[in-house]
Amino acid sequence: MLINRRGLLAGLAITAAAPALSFQPATWPAPTRELMVPVPDGGRVYVRINGDLSGARAPLMLLHGGPGGTHESLMPAAALATDRAVILYDQLGCGRSDRPAGRGWWTVPHFVGEVDAVRQALGLSRLHLLGHSWGGTVALEYTARGPAGLLSTVLASPLVSTRAWIADADALRRQLPAAVQQTLVACDARPAPACEAATHAFYGAFNGREPASPAAIAYARSVGGRGSNGDMYRAMWGTSEFSSTGSLRDYDGEPLLTRLNGDCTLFLGGQYDEARPSTLAGFAARVAGAEFATVPGAAHGLFGDRPAETLGILSGWLERHDA
Repeated sequence: MLINRRGLLAGLAITAAAPALSFQPATWPAPTRELMVPVPDGGRVYVRINGDLSGARAPLMLLHGGPGGTHESLMPAAALATDRAVILYDQLGCGRSDRPAGRGWWTVPHFVGEVDAVRQALGLSRLHLLGHSWGGTVALEYTARGPAGLLSTVLASPLVSTRAWIADADALRRQLPAAVQQTLVACDARPAPACEAATHAFYGAFNGREPASPAAIAYARSVGGRGSNGDMYRAMWGTSEFSSTGSLRDYDGEPLLTRLNGDCTLFLGGQYDEARPSTLAGFAARVAGAEFATVPGAAHGLFGDRPAETLGILSGWLERHDA
């Protein structure tokens, strides 16, 4: 396991000291409350809350990946509701949220504005924020604005810049068997039947190393809505991990790192993450005082691969930043 450069965050120690949490339930807990929140550009987002928003400890809001994903990948975080309210929502156009016509609102500023909309609807004067993958982009942009009452930010396996993401993907591709590498390179130019198997090999190594849990499968079957939005993913990112042809192709959030308060910023990733530990460590080093931790055994899907370790680290981090 890698820890932050100042040696202040011992992930395994935090895991051992964390309160007893149920990481592998047969089913995820039902929400304490659900609502639809109007957001900028029209439409409403689906929001679910577990726990008490008026509790002594500040709530945790989580932002899912994509673009075009859903909150389902972050559902293990509901186990933290024994200590504080946990807020999950589907971004507009995804999952159980509305899907307004048109694509003009498929922009970074829109999704940053959703955070404010949900905060205001729930009356959150203080909170912790976690953004995973593309959600990390949104969390980075939101945090860089210096919003009042934001106690801490966790950038989990974040997309900080497209340039860095593609460089990581290229480096990881070179770790695969030669035949798989060759197929993936050829697929960048022309899709072929072999592309799917090669892509699955990449994802199996660096995206999610463990099969979906029974609880995740049951939740996916039971929850309403239309799931992920592939059109949004393709329009904003593209069709390949190794190149971006969408609206995010020139995205660069690295200049925003200097605006972060390192004392309340954690960079978190998996040992085998698409967002490589060395890259995240480099980003953390550019934020004075920031902390960095790697979840042992996990790939990009931190909450699915290693829920106990991931939530143990988060539990300790949140408790230390509940001022």
